[in-house]
Amino acid sequence: MPRRSVLRGLGAAGATGLLAACGVKPAYVAEDRRAGRDLSGRERSVTFANWPLYIDTDDDDPRKRPSLDAFRERTGIAVHYTEEINDNDEFFGKIGPALMNGQALDRDLIVVSDWMAARFVRLGWVQKMDRAAQTNVADHLDPQLRRPVFDPGRLHSVPWQSGITGIAYNRRALGRELRSTHQLWDADLRGKVTLLSGLDESISLLMQGNGADVTRWTADDFDAVCEQVEKLVAAKHIRRFTGNDYIKDLASGDVLACQAYSGDVIQLQADNPDIAFVVPEEGGELWAESLMIPNLARHKANAEKLVDYYYEPEVAAELAAWVNYVCPVPAAQNVLADSGDEELAALAEDPLIFPDKEMRSRLSIARDITASERKDMAKRWNGIVGL
Repeated sequence: MPRRSVLRGLGAAGATGLLAACGVKPAYVAEDRRAGRDLSGRERSVTFANWPLYIDTDDDDPRKRPSLDAFRERTGIAVHYTEEINDNDEFFGKIGPALMNGQALDRDLIVVSDWMAARFVRLGWVQKMDRAAQTNVADHLDPQLRRPVFDPGRLHSVPWQSGITGIAYNRRALGRELRSTHQLWDADLRGKVTLLSGLDESISLLMQGNGADVTRWTADDFDAVCEQVEKLVAAKHIRRFTGNDYIKDLASGDVLACQAYSGDVIQLQADNPDIAFVVPEEGGELWAESLMIPNLARHKANAEKLVDYYYEPEVAAELAAWVNYVCPVPAAQNVLADSGDEELAALAEDPLIFPDKEMRSRLSIARDITASERKDMAKRWNGIVGL
């Protein structure tokens, strides 16, 4: 199931309104006020909030999650797992008032997309993790994901899964290969292209197509993209802007090419091998959805143990085989390759799960939209998209 984007324009405005009502400055929580009383030693439990269908399940009983069951058996720590996150902004609005007012949540571990993780870090709503107690994270975290601009040193976040924003297209229906973002604007694709509607999801790939360095993009880069897309909309080149419903359009043939997420395309390819995914020659965006421990979490040490457990290569391999996103633990590739299972070995060779060196050379992690930029940029982009 896709998790990166659900039409977010109204959600983003709601999140902005939440902070505006209280003021961003009062919402910030200083480092010395984030830790609560940790009951991990006495209460052998941890509450983990995640997105739907984002963890391994038992083939015969989808209510069972083998990796979590194995963690409980090994450590004696019970995991209360909830699938309550359906949209980043919606979740922000749900838990924001409590965090803003210094109140403890009934969640010890959450997963949010990197641009939302940046917001939590800026506001001081999440705690630093004890990396000394997380040797697997230290040893196995993908080097390309270790230094996001929003969280220097990865002190407050650890990727749960990663992914790539690139181009998906129907190779057979189009009758040719796509290699460049600029090729989306070719005349034979007029009315057969979709772009992602979310500001954070869409603009990086488009900037890369224009030659911008998205690790330090500027307001001029953003303006250039907006002007470009406005002209394409006026020319009726872009069929529409989508959330994850681009999957339906691509599968039906109504759309021949679109912005897409790597994990979605793996699932589409199972039914239609003519669907291809490409990281454009100009580059694609590497992103992550990260585990974070909210302020005043009651079971911080237990949460840290659970995070580190998923960075064991064997456990990471089990998760990667189920969710099919980019695995943040490169060592899991050898586990799958040596499994003796033909299907698992094939996953080890899939560059959309384990990007090879050549693909990695074209991947970048975009800088986040700052708080001071977001209101005006969201207003302009949403006006183009029609939100």
